[in-house]
Amino acid sequence: MMISFKVYGAKQKCASCVHLPSAKETSEWLEAALVRRFPGSSITFQYIDIDQELEQEEDIHFSEAIKDDEYFYPLIVLNGEVVGEGNPNLKSISLQVEKLTNL
Repeated sequence: MMISFKVYGAKQKCASCVHLPSAKETSEWLEAALVRRFPGSSITFQYIDIDQELEQEEDIHFSEAIKDDEYFYPLIVLNGEVVGEGNPNLKSISLQVEKLTNL
């Protein structure tokens, strides 16, 4: 099964994220950790800058939701489902990936 992550964020850190890594750094860290933890799995990562012009409906939806304060960024989306936001929890995200790899 294809495991597709999208990480939404912006270059500027959110006000409550001052002491946390940037959204881009979080995306890179999460990718490295999950690829290492699930070798051989088809895991893809895409970083989406919410301040750029977006074309895909899903990307527009999540970007607008972040801008409307429905979510904090970085927003972690796995196969279209939100699995983390703000300071994502690697353990809970890993459990979601395990469910998909055990099918």
